[in-house]
Amino acid sequence: MTFSATTVLVLALVAALVVALGVWAYSTANRLDRLHVRTDLAWHALDAALARRAVVARAVAVSLGRPGPPGSEPLPGELTRRLTVLADRAERTGRDDRETVENQLAATLSAVDIARLPTQQVAELADAEARVLIARRFHNDAVRDTLALRTRRPVRWLRLGGTAPMPTYFEIAERATPAAVTGLDVDTTRVSARIAILDEQDRILLIRGHDPMLPEVSFWFTVGGGVEPGESLRAAAVRELYEETGLTADPAALRGPIWRRVAMFPFNGDLIRSEELFFALRVPEFEPEPADLTYLEQRSITGNRWCGPDDIRALDAAGETVYPYQLDELLGEAARAADGENDPEVRSIR
Repeated sequence: MTFSATTVLVLALVAALVVALGVWAYSTANRLDRLHVRTDLAWHALDAALARRAVVARAVAVSLGRPGPPGSEPLPGELTRRLTVLADRAERTGRDDRETVENQLAATLSAVDIARLPTQQVAELADAEARVLIARRFHNDAVRDTLALRTRRPVRWLRLGGTAPMPTYFEIAERATPAAVTGLDVDTTRVSARIAILDEQDRILLIRGHDPMLPEVSFWFTVGGGVEPGESLRAAAVRELYEETGLTADPAALRGPIWRRVAMFPFNGDLIRSEELFFALRVPEFEPEPADLTYLEQRSITGNRWCGPDDIRALDAAGETVYPYQLDELLGEAARAADGENDPEVRSIR
């Protein structure tokens, strides 16, 4: 039995089409799997941000229940009770009814008179609201990308999404700015470039400092600072590295940004909203010697230390908070980024 050249050509074309379809289906299924994982992780991050806001709301209710400043009007007990009830309900409610409860909690928080709250608690509330806003946007972006691929006809016909449930958006009220959530006036908004500096033992260099107005409360943070007008992120990171440690680095040696963190905190009497972008850098261990600290930095920086995961956990346990949160769990990711040849995709952290 023989085949003509035309038959062979047709069979070859059919085989090529089948192979191409198989390759496309395989790659699309893998991409969908990654998108589903991304959506799940984004939901967990949003769930954690909402849970933290509930904890802060409960603490706010406790503060509001205390006597106010002399001459102030007594606070209606209904508001404190409603905050407590909604915070408890938000933590227990399932996914289907979560949007309704979270919107009720947000509306109740917006009615709080922040003048009755301690400054630190106002900052915590604003920070919690900012994290919910960011996490919600990351979640909905992940859902959008997943739905865009899963709703394509070839993907639906071939059932490449498998048995994974179709993701859904999480719609909650969103203010224009985190400060608007609490009625809080932000004194300074800035973008900061920070560096996770790692030595040969995967230890990170941390700086110890305190708020000049609260010298008894110490905390630890990574090298870095605000970006000046017209300055790039990398240039700012390298400049801050030299000023705070005396080390000169090649901007091209920095990997990233690998992380993005939005924080709101009081410092030296001002409330600051900071968007922090982190680079990773591998260096031999060295003894930091600040080269050009500002007057405010001289008043607030008290030391530095190379820390591994156990050291970071020990500092937290001793009551000296380390920023960013859960840095001990992030060191491996920073080390991989620092040793890589390409810049990884930036992701949000706390």
